Amino acid sequence: MLARIGGDAGREQGTGRPGASGALALSKVPEVTLMFWVIKVLTTGMGESTSDYLVHRFDPAIVVLPVGIAFAAALWIQFSARRYVPWIYWLAVAMVSVFGTMCADALHVKFGVPYAASAAFFGAVLAVVFFTWNRVERTLSVHSISTPRREAFYWAAILTTFAFGTAVGDWTAVTLHLGYFSSGVLFAVLIAIPAIGYWRFGLNAIFAFWFAYIMTRPLGASFADWMGVSHARGGLGWGTGVVSIVLAMLIAGLVGYVTLTENRTARR
Repeated sequence: MLARIGGDAGREQGTGRPGASGALALSKVPEVTLMFWVIKVLTTGMGESTSDYLVHRFDPAIVVLPVGIAFAAALWIQFSARRYVPWIYWLAVAMVSVFGTMCADALHVKFGVPYAASAAFFGAVLAVVFFTWNRVERTLSVHSISTPRREAFYWAAILTTFAFGTAVGDWTAVTLHLGYFSSGVLFAVLIAIPAIGYWRFGLNAIFAFWFAYIMTRPLGASFADWMGVSHARGGLGWGTGVVSIVLAMLIAGLVGYVTLTENRTARR
């Protein structure tokens, strides 16, 4: 259902995916399919576990700089590409996930900012990004990303959703004492709201997409935390390093599959 939401959002703006012409041919983002959502959730989990591994083993003030450089390099590659390339796009998403998570974590770990305060801050920033994007471009459709300016708005929104979702997930798990697993279940329920709202009550397709997109962040992060943290913290104790590596391998495998599938389709 979530895949159809993304697709309908594109058609709503007259920029449906494959086979169309004009702006569609230049789209820099993938088609919203089930595979899109699976990889997206995996990247959120990988970003959470990788950030936790780095922030809790090194001084956050030190590791943020090299991660920020890697993040900037990945975005530069994405902006330099003339079209959507799976490995380039998902590399950028993965680095956004790590860096966005680290920004939110650093506020709490290094400066002691409460999760509720950081969630409110990043939520306000996200609202400003969406308001400005819509005011300038007159659309928030992810299938209209065909100009550098729209792509800049898109990635600003993506980065902020990761930081916002990180703070919200930690707030429910730690501050509200739900624990990581229960938080994951909570966000699994919440992510179903846009699908139900769209199909049963006519919820706006673009709003439904972004609502679901934001929910993927705390959903993936909560379950990644649950797998990585110690038993004393309510987790499985696998270790954040191990979880990061396993999720990175899964992402690489799925992106490789998507690339091969799209190449076969393009040759037909």
